[in-house]
Amino acid sequence: MRVTAVTCVKNEGPFLLEWIAFHRLIGVSDFLFYSNDCTDGTDRLLDALEGHGLVRHLPNPAEGRNYQMEALKDARRQAVVTEAEWVWIADVDEFLNIHAGDHTIPALIAACGNPQAISVTFQFFGNNGVEAFADRPVIAQFTRGHNPDIWCGETAIEVKTLIRHDFPLQYYGAHRPFFRKHVSEDKRPVWTDGSGRAVEHKFLTAANERRIRKFPARGARRFVTLNHYALRSLDSYLVKNDRGDVNRENRAFDDTYWRERADVAWEDRSILRHLPALEQEIARLKAIPGIGTLHDEAVALHRAKLTELDAMPAYRAMRAQLKAAGTLPPREAALLAELGLAR
Repeated sequence: MRVTAVTCVKNEGPFLLEWIAFHRLIGVSDFLFYSNDCTDGTDRLLDALEGHGLVRHLPNPAEGRNYQMEALKDARRQAVVTEAEWVWIADVDEFLNIHAGDHTIPALIAACGNPQAISVTFQFFGNNGVEAFADRPVIAQFTRGHNPDIWCGETAIEVKTLIRHDFPLQYYGAHRPFFRKHVSEDKRPVWTDGSGRAVEHKFLTAANERRIRKFPARGARRFVTLNHYALRSLDSYLVKNDRGDVNRENRAFDDTYWRERADVAWEDRSILRHLPALEQEIARLKAIPGIGTLHDEAVALHRAKLTELDAMPAYRAMRAQLKAAGTLPPREAALLAELGLAR
């Protein structure tokens, strides 16, 4: 089965090999990376991986600020996408944690009944007090997150979507595909959640703005969870704050973003089933001529950026603010305060 993963990156060098290795283990056969404005060697590492036939790497074609959507528009004409049986659009801090069968993408597809799209519900994993950046698998460092069915008081939680080649595509969205207008009801795509259940009609048609990217999470993860490590270590979060993100140039993440994803009420270690094989695959990639050296260079540049940021009063203040922040989501903390139960 040919499965292509498509992603956009900026200064993700230390984390690339883990993400590639993990997705190779679960059945991704091809990778299409778009990068922009990298200062940590991300682009050089991707070029080297492309030279060994492991990924396809292109500069992000965006001329404005909407990096991700411009890249997804371009991806539609790339052979690595058009020739794939399935396309998986995700970020480098997102990992498909498949619970079905042998924990691979083909097993997930079979468990869901081979639909034309599978929308996988997020589980946000918190920082859990990890301050220092460490050059080791992210999935091993962060194992706690929010109640799987509730995030920040919401029971409708973000998804990312695995898309079959015959989906009647109008365009790829970052979270879900949109099908062509005027598709008759009987020809609308077969589309499930991560439990193989048909997605809600309002989500299918995007008739309700609140359901364009979200639908109820309860019971949606029987076969798969999307583990989202949006914070990682405090060190790496500060670097992330400095670089902005792939969607909006120079966007800064305030402490609300951190606090909304810092909940550690729930532990889930199930993805660690992959850890031994993952570490072996990372080591295999590092052993390819030039790859280990470029990975180490990206790690060194990540640490150098941390040293630079720590010399800035504003970042020292931000570090202190985030270290002092609680793990209750803002809306939950406000509710407890209203009830006189604030901690």
